[in-house]
Order: sequence, then C-alpha cells, then structure tokens
Amino acid sequence: MATQPPSTATAAVDLYETASQPDAPAAGDAYTFLEFNTQGDDFDYPDFPELSQPPPRSTPLTSSIPGAGTSSSSWPAPPPPPSDAASPEPDLTSQDVHTPPASSSSPSPRSASKARPSAAADGLASGVVALNFEDPVGTGAVEDGYDYSKGDFVEHACRYCGIHNPACVARCNVPSCRKWFCNSRGNTSGSHIVNHLVRAKHKEVCLHKDSPLGETILECYNCGCRNVFLLGFISAKAENVVVLLCREPCLSVNALKDMNWDLSQWCPLIDDRCFLSWLVKVPSEQEQLRARQISAQQINKVEELWKTNPDASLEDLEKPGVDDEPQPVVLKYEDAYQYQNVFAPLIKLEADYDKMMKESQSKDNVTVRWDIGLNKKRVAYFVFPKEDNELRLVPGDELRLRYPGDSSHPTWQSVGHVIKLTAQEEVALELRASQGVPTELNVGFSVDFVWKSTSFDRMQGAMKTFAVDETSVSGYIYHHLLGHEVEHQIIRNTLPRRFGAPGLPELNASQVLAVKSVLQKPVSLIQGPPGTGKTVTSAAIVYHMAKQGQGQVLVCAPSNVAVDQLAEKISSTGLKVVRLCAKSREAVSSPVEHLTLHYQVRHLDTSEKSELHKLQQLKDEQGELSSSDEKKYKALKRATEREILQSADVICCTCVGAGDPRLSNFRFRQVLIDESTQATEPECLIPLVLGVKQVVLVGDHCQLGPVIMCKKAARAGLAQSLFERLVILGVKPFRLQVQYRMHPCLSEFPSNCFYEGTLQNGVTVNERQSSGIDFPWPVPNRPMFFYVQMGQEEISASGTSYLNRTEAANVEKIVTTFLRSGVVPSQIGVITPYEGQRAYIVNYMARNGSLRQQLYKEIEVASVDSFQGREKDYIILSCVRSNEHQGIGFLNDPRRLNVALTRARYGIVILGNPKVLSKQPLWNSLLTHYKEHECLVEGPLNNLKQSMVQFQKPKKIYNDRRLFLGGGQGVMHGTNFGAGASSQAADKRSGRGKGQSFAPYGPPNGVHKPGVHPVGYAVPRMPFPPFPGAPHSQPYAIPTRGLHGPLGAVPPVHQPGSRNFGSARSNTGGPIGGHLAHQQNSQQAMGSIGSNFNYTGMENPSSQPSGGAQMSQTGLMTQARTSL
Repeated sequence: MATQPPSTATAAVDLYETASQPDAPAAGDAYTFLEFNTQGDDFDYPDFPELSQPPPRSTPLTSSIPGAGTSSSSWPAPPPPPSDAASPEPDLTSQDVHTPPASSSSPSPRSASKARPSAAADGLASGVVALNFEDPVGTGAVEDGYDYSKGDFVEHACRYCGIHNPACVARCNVPSCRKWFCNSRGNTSGSHIVNHLVRAKHKEVCLHKDSPLGETILECYNCGCRNVFLLGFISAKAENVVVLLCREPCLSVNALKDMNWDLSQWCPLIDDRCFLSWLVKVPSEQEQLRARQISAQQINKVEELWKTNPDASLEDLEKPGVDDEPQPVVLKYEDAYQYQNVFAPLIKLEADYDKMMKESQSKDNVTVRWDIGLNKKRVAYFVFPKEDNELRLVPGDELRLRYPGDSSHPTWQSVGHVIKLTAQEEVALELRASQGVPTELNVGFSVDFVWKSTSFDRMQGAMKTFAVDETSVSGYIYHHLLGHEVEHQIIRNTLPRRFGAPGLPELNASQVLAVKSVLQKPVSLIQGPPGTGKTVTSAAIVYHMAKQGQGQVLVCAPSNVAVDQLAEKISSTGLKVVRLCAKSREAVSSPVEHLTLHYQVRHLDTSEKSELHKLQQLKDEQGELSSSDEKKYKALKRATEREILQSADVICCTCVGAGDPRLSNFRFRQVLIDESTQATEPECLIPLVLGVKQVVLVGDHCQLGPVIMCKKAARAGLAQSLFERLVILGVKPFRLQVQYRMHPCLSEFPSNCFYEGTLQNGVTVNERQSSGIDFPWPVPNRPMFFYVQMGQEEISASGTSYLNRTEAANVEKIVTTFLRSGVVPSQIGVITPYEGQRAYIVNYMARNGSLRQQLYKEIEVASVDSFQGREKDYIILSCVRSNEHQGIGFLNDPRRLNVALTRARYGIVILGNPKVLSKQPLWNSLLTHYKEHECLVEGPLNNLKQSMVQFQKPKKIYNDRRLFLGGGQGVMHGTNFGAGASSQAADKRSGRGKGQSFAPYGPPNGVHKPGVHPVGYAVPRMPFPPFPGAPHSQPYAIPTRGLHGPLGAVPPVHQPGSRNFGSARSNTGGPIGGHLAHQQNSQQAMGSIGSNFNYTGMENPSSQPSGGAQMSQTGLMTQARTSL
C-alpha cells in the first residue's frame, strides 16, 4: 500500500486485543490495543530493524509553481508509478499488492469547487511544487545541544519522543487535545501519531505549516470526512495528482465511479500502522537515535493519565500512586477476608471503567419514532449506531431520552429501559413515565446512558457475606473455594434407578456418569465441549436434585440467554420452574415468558388475587396510583411473588439476579451454575452465598472466558473463572464426550487439538449431508475448505479494530453461492474476530450482493466471541489478519479458534492468509490438517484448485498446557468416595455426619433471616493464620508451564476428625493431607514445574491410567489422564 516501511523480522501480536484475554507471555508487540478497551499492557518489546535502515528516498518532481504547498488547496503530487508497478486491486492469487513507490502519490485536498471535481483535480496538476523532503534550514535537523530527555520541547515536538522536524510531525486535531506526534515507531510497532490516535480514540490530524504539504487538515475530497482511519488515496488520470477519498461511503458512491478515477487503486493513508511517508516523513535514523526513548508501557500509561490530566508529562508517571497495579489473584487464599481484599479492588476497577465508558457515550440529534407497547407504555424507537465498539447495548440497559427544548416546546427528559434491539441497530426504549411525552416531535433528541452499579454492588456484597456470614456456605465448600486441601466427601443419598429425566432425550454413557457422579459430590465440575449436550445434562441433574427433597434448587448462568435455555429444558421435565428476571427486563420478550415471575403474578387465577389484578389494571391505564393504593399494590405484589417463589421446585435467574432482594430470605442448599467459565469469580459467588452445600459448575475452560472491559483488572486475573481456578487446583472436571452438532470431519481437528481426541461423534456423515445443496466443496464428502486470501488488512473506522476488504468481497461471493445452491439465509452464519470486519461485511453485502438485498440482511454476521454457545448449519469465518509483521493478534488465543471452528453443523469455510497465520503453531496445525485433506484452496469459487502456497513449520513445538490442566503439585489426587472419607471430613456444624447427607431441614424458603443458620445456630468464623508465599506472577486465566510463580506453603488446615473442622473455620492442625505420603512435598513452589509435576486428568469413562508425563506431541495438547 503506497510505501511500506522496511518490514521487521519480529512477529508481532495484535493491534487490538480483547481486554479479557491478557496477552501471552511471549507477546512481542508493543502495539496491543483493544476492540473494547485501549488501556495498555506490559510487554517485552522487540527491537525494530527500521531504526537501523535509511528511510525511503523521495523522488522530487521537476515541475514547480511558486506559492504552492502553502494552503490546503494546493497539494503537490509525485510522478506516476513506474510502468511495471502492479495494480493494488484485490487479487486472490497473488500475495503482494504493489502500489506506487514512496513519492509516487500525493493527496489532493477537498476542492472548493465540487461541481467539477475532475477539472479541479486536473487544475491542481499544473500548480504543483517539487515534493522535496530536504530539511528546511533551522527546522529539520536536530539542533546541537537539544536535550530530548527533558520535557521542555518546542511546541510542535512529538509528545512522546521530542522529535520536532516539521516534515515528520502531525497534530492531533481534536480540540481538547491538539498535541503533536511524529511518524517514527521508536520502540513500538506503530508510529507515535497512529499510536496516540488509537489510544485516545481521536481521528483527525493536521500537518505542520512548515511541512512540504503545508498546514493541511486531511479530509475526504468528496464529503469532507476527516477520520484518518477511513481516508485513502487514488491517483487521478492527470498523472501527477492524487485524490483523498474515504473508504465508506465515498469509495462506493456511483457518481464518483463515473469520474476519471480508478477507484480500485484506492489505498489507505495509514499502512503498517504508520502514515505513508510521502504524507508525513519518517524521521531519520540520527533523529530517532537522539530522541527520547519511550517504551510502549510508558505510552499506554501516559495516555491513560492524559484522560484525566491533559497536561501530564512522562515525569508524572514516576509520582507515587500513579498507575499502581492491583494485587493479582492467587490460587489459594488463607481466608475469606484475604479473598475479599484481592477481589474487591478488581471489581471496583471494572465498575469504574464501566461507569466511565457508559457515561461518556452520548448521542445528540437523534431521530425518534413513537409507539405504544402492549402494556400501554410509551416506546421510543431510534437508531443508536455502534461506532467505537466500546459499548454493547443489551436489553434491560437504562437510557435517558431528553429534548433540549425550543421556543414552542419545553425541555423534557425521561428514563427508560431497552426492550429490543433490531439487526438494523434500532433501539426500542420503553419509557417509565408516559405522561408529558412530546410525541409530536421526532428530531433533535439526545440519548445518554444511565449507569447502574447493581451488578458490582451484588458482587461486593456476596464477598462480604462469604467472609462474615457463617451460614453462607458449608464448611467444606468454604475451604474448597479458598483452595484449601480437604478430604473428599461423598453425599450419601439414594441414587435414582435411571439417570435420565422425563421430557429429555435419553442420556449417553458419559452424561449418565456425569449425573451419577455429581449427585454424590458436594463440589462438581462438568466440562461440556461444543455440542455435547451440557444443557440436557444440567437439566437432568437439576431434576434429580429437586426430587431428592432437599429443598429448592437454584439454577444460574451469567447470561439471560443461557438461563432461558436451561429454564425451558428443566420445565420440560415436569418440575415447577420460576424464571426470575430483573425488573428492567420484564418487558423484554423471552421464549420462557410463561415461566417468568412477573407473568405468573399477572396470570395467577385465584379469587384473592382479584384485588391485585384490579390495582394492576388501574396502574396500567392511569400510569400511577394514589399513595395508599400504591402501598397496597406493592404489598399485595410482594406477597404474591413470595408465594409463587416458595411453591417452585426450581428457581432460575442470572448469577447477578441471584442477588435480587426478592430472594434475600431464601436459602438454597443446591446450586447449579451453567456457562460458569464465562462468569467472573465474584459473579459466581452471588448465588453460592445463599447457603449452598452442593454446587455444580458447568462450562468449558477450553472456550472463551468472561469479558473484562478494564485491562488492568484483566491483567490482575479477574478474567479467570472459578471453574478454571478449581481445575488448576486439581479438581477434575467430568467431561461429556459425545458431540451431536458437527459433521464428523468438522469435529476431527477440534477433538484432537483441544480435547485429546476424546470427542466421539453422535451424528453420522449421512445425518450431516445436506441433500439438494449444490455447493462446490473441493472434496465432496468433506464440507470444509480454507480459502487462501492475500488482501491486506486495514485499520477500521473506529481506529480500534481491523478489516480486510478482499476477504469481505469473497465472503459475499461465498454467501451468494450458498444462497444460489439452495441454502436459506437463516442457515448461514458469518463470523469474524473483529468488529471492524463485521460492520464492513454487513455494509458490503447490502451494497454489492448480486441477489435480493433482503436475503443478505437476513444473514447473521457476528463476532466469534458473541457466537459462543450458538450454532448454524454453515459457518463462514473471516480471519482478517494479513500484515507485514506476521502478527495475528487475538487469533492467537486457542480458545477463540476452538469457538470459531465448532459453530458449524454441516460445513465451514475459512478465509485467511496462510503465510501470516502459519507462523502461529496452532494455526499451522490447522492449515496442515486442511492441506493434508486437500482442502487448502485458491482461485475462483467455480474452479477451486489446491493452493500451492508454502508455509513453514513454526520453529517451536506447540506444547501448550494452558487449556487442559486437571491438577497440580500439592493437590490431592485420590478419588476416595468411601464412607470413611465422608464421616472423617463431615461438616459437624451443619449436622452432616455418618448417615446424614444433608443438614436438618430448617424453616421454609423465604423466611430465613440473614446471619442466622436455618437450623437455628451459628458459630463465629475464625480466619486462618497467614501462610507464606508470593502470589503467582501471571494471572492469565489459563495456566502455562511455569506460569504461576511460587505459591508458597499450602495453607494449614484441619486434620480429619478434628473437632473444629466445620464447626468453626479455625486452625488447629497442620496441612490437610499432611499424613499422606504423596502430600509431604506439597509446599514445592508451583513455578518450579518439573518432570514430577502431575497433571491429573478429566473423569472419563474411557480414561486409562497414565504416569503424568509431560506433554510433548507436536500440534496436539495432550494430557495425562487418570481413571475414576
């Protein structure tokens, strides 16, 4: 693309990372930004060879006109490209896209005479000065004696490094900023000006008045758009003039296509994370060597500081208290107070960041259309476009709609809840107050976010309860959650004759074993790989728990969608289910509407409820009640809600919903949390502190974890789920093994790579053959191929994501081919890791699709992350990344690849650049797999041929343990479920001893008082004394070899049979398990993993004993497994 700086040999990671996926320790790229968050991260940064190579040489023009170059209307343009230069038009078969050399193009500004843009452009050609990058006297070269290490730079000096050559700097043109930055990379993988624009989310730049192009604001020639991430250039037919145009919409405007320009030659102004050197010169090697050296960490930190103090300098970073890192999470905690002290600051960080993000989002000049909902409430519809990818609106969010007022209308505002989001980005907002709404107006409204702290308050409250309320969880679970080593317990109860449940499909062997195992253990983990029926298994477990008569079962998940799916399945077994929704979501349509509490309150058909119904009707019609009626209404409603909740067998809600005040007096001995690997630890704690004695966590730590917006909190380990921590501590998840989703050839690679080859196929090839679909699969009985792409990636309009126009064009071709072959739109899913590509594909298909536009609108285009837990018959995956530095960003995360590869039922098409992707070992394995099966192809879709593209084996062996740990040194590996174990470790405080499986029954649910044990007694909680050892050094959600630094000693805990075990959480003995021979060395540091580090495996019916040897298979993640 135009000129590219000399490439670096160092493989870079991603420009934009998801905040919740902290970077791998080996990351070598300073320029790591976020789709959701542009806070910094700490890296080991490579040295860039650019600094030791001369910058590209400029070729000055020979013609010159006096006075040109001094204003925005006279831009110089270099000579035409050499005759052998190839067109930059997207080419599927060629890897390199050639464009004019450094000085062969130059932008033409937006012309004042837009009526004749072509003539204006030609006119500029005759008024062009020589474009010569020789330094003007006294301004360009670094003055002798200038001290770059000091902060006293000249006004136009780069705020990062101090370089102040006018030809090399540009000013951020955002009024609140107006800082200058240079176009050198320094110690980062992007230039300083681009680095700043992305970090600060600014998008406009102005060149220096003494630069060769003069004081010019870069803007689109056609529409005046100043977003530099959208701007590119094309050469006009007048050979020495170029025109700046924005990628969208002007590159697609038909009127411009008729002009004298070849729009296919358009190239972005920012290439390889630097401005093109004919636009902003790259400083010389001498200038860069004399400049202040600044690391990417410092850049990240100073950008954060500028958000609150725009005049801060690098020196301010050294002040105490600036940018302190929070204490990271650890594997084991001495007591609940230490647990709270670690997690509370992380929750506050995330809350503060969430508040800042939401309250900073405001939209003005919004056009509204009005409607009335079925409940007679006023609904406002308006478009709320996703711009900076920061915010994901969800139903239930609170927004404030306001009108500023004018001569004939007073100011007005009202708060409402989002009840619906359409594919066209239209929002339906149900207003609280229906009185005085200016429905006669449609334009000039403003929308603000109303931030609510409810979720975070409930997490903090749960941690406090965990620490101070003795009755919150059983003694066994208390120690288990804190990572203390405890004797295995067995819950003694009568097991059912059959483990399936009425209304559910018949269970397979691994599901039966999972249900059987879970019913006998106080703490269980179930790993459900894609398509293995974990929802059915969970429903069966809940059914049998409810039938044991131990009280109500609480069922939670982090997302409303997951809760609804599970509630529907459980309800089909015949159990009485109540789905508790947040009040803000009561108007949101749901597939389990009939199960919701608010629906059951309205439709409870009893004579004594007639008064409540009358008051409800009155409230709906009038909007409000008199104070006495309102009081009566609330009391009646509360009593009815309590009655319905108490009569339920199972209560379903989100994890945060478990903190609803309506459940405050309820106690739940049995709790199941689905999708628990997508919830943070404090989120999981909310349902657990309601008196849990048996907990089941269901999830898959080989898929994506919780999304954390604040990168500082993610770095400290908030992105690690409770499920993952327990796996690391040696709790063996029970893995479901039969997948019912994917065509057998689609499940082969994920099974071998992510699940040690243990996934069995519950569907046959014949069941996954689509009859009547005539799609050109390269290998007819293998509905999969990797479509080789060589188009370059570009930074998206937001500056915080990527897109790839070549891949987007081919996605449209593949979609069209599917549609023509008989596939309907609802069967197709297009997924991509990047929001920039998602938005571009949607627009491109709507604009360029050769079939009816409506067909393309019906096709779901989504991010990989948002598609977790979903499936489609056909999946098209656009990888996007294609760059000189060979960085693939958060495609590096094996969990994201696992999710992407396991969404399809019938077939998958992957588009990507093998030369870039193959540098990463896991992707290399995938490409090799496709190549071996003759599914690595290129060429037109109607004539696909095997690709001959060569990609080398990665140098390092892929030996990644991060996903599949089952245990570790110092963790008990025994599976002694005998009666002895049960009675020795019995929680005597809660009456659990020989022959007693659960605590004596207390009063009915809904009447319990917090802080008092349901059976009438409580003993104060006593913390453990501190134990030595530093926290682990790298809080990544999934451990790698040697990742967790020394943990120190295992915390001392009660000996079996100690009178204090369970009755009070105090210390009366040595380390638990100290009497066991294999526990004597349990104080070895976790970081010193050697050949004696045993990885216990999953509990599988087909597992074989193994010696726990280290993993060494190339391309596969293997695991030592132990049998039940």
